[in-house]
Amino acid sequence: MLIKTVFSGFGGQGVLMMGYLLAAAGMQEGKNVTYLPSYGAEVRGGTANCTVSISDDEIASPVASEPEYIVVMNKPSLIRFQNQVQSGGIIFLNANLVDMKPVRGDIEVCEVPANDLALKIGTDKAANMIMLGAFIKKTGLVSLETLKVVLKDVFTTKNPQLLELNEKALWEGFTYLEQGRQADASKADIS
Repeated sequence: MLIKTVFSGFGGQGVLMMGYLLAAAGMQEGKNVTYLPSYGAEVRGGTANCTVSISDDEIASPVASEPEYIVVMNKPSLIRFQNQVQSGGIIFLNANLVDMKPVRGDIEVCEVPANDLALKIGTDKAANMIMLGAFIKKTGLVSLETLKVVLKDVFTTKNPQLLELNEKALWEGFTYLEQGRQADASKADIS
């Protein structure tokens, strides 16, 4: 199994952190991982993206020409990456900042109001952790428990006061999809 994911958004949205945490969690679970950030000369507000490949076997190239998953945190990212996801893949959209749908009909779209959910817990700066939680729930690439261990390792040294907020945001995103499915099932029962 080789699974490739592209995370993309504005600089300052924590896009590279999402990819880094996924890659670290993959390594923690004993998988082969590549992490390829792309931020060049971009600054806060510019664009940033990274590619994460996770596999049980060796990975020949970190480049993801046809990723299974794309996480887009803003509209320019959707425009840039929607045609790269492979047929049958999934695009995760930050529904608060992306006001359009992909033009393709051969992919699944998972919309998450990441900014609204982040504001619910206190700050829209946690939108990346909301999205990562939803991504982990939907894909199952790594376990939530492993991701929490990695989160603790990263934020205990980097910024310990943000650990609790990020854990809360991760959980909020993880449980969001369960709640959404329950609401969809309720609608189906009514009709």
